[in-house]
Amino acid sequence: MSTENNNGRIAAISISKKRGIPKSNISSAILIENRGIDGDIHADGTYRQISLLSLESIEKMKKITPVKLRPGIFAENLTTESIDYVNIRIGTRIKIGNDSLLEVTQIGKECHNRCAIYESAGNCIMPDEGVFARVIKGGKIKVNDIIEVLADE
Repeated sequence: MSTENNNGRIAAISISKKRGIPKSNISSAILIENRGIDGDIHADGTYRQISLLSLESIEKMKKITPVKLRPGIFAENLTTESIDYVNIRIGTRIKIGNDSLLEVTQIGKECHNRCAIYESAGNCIMPDEGVFARVIKGGKIKVNDIIEVLADE
């Protein structure tokens, strides 16, 4: 695999014990192969083990809502900086730090009507701008780790 010019960093890591609520920020986490983030409700082995959203998407929302927004408010696990999810496809692999590897399994999602996230944030951007992935190779990740979007040669 080769690297596209679509690299960035982890701006925030977030987890929660319940579904459908904003997540709490943590400084590091353990990715568990075929499960998700240790301690997160979504670490259940389904195809949506990890959710990703760009910091740029959150910043865009800040311009149109009076609600104070922060990483994790849209229930994303990884808030990334400088990653363009527009051209990412299902099957794309994402390397985090030195060891961890994700594979994109879903682009966007069907949002629950007026869920706690929608109520907290004033809108939900995960249906249009969120990405979901499964953990191919686990390991420890931390805020500011480099993210590389990989492409087939």
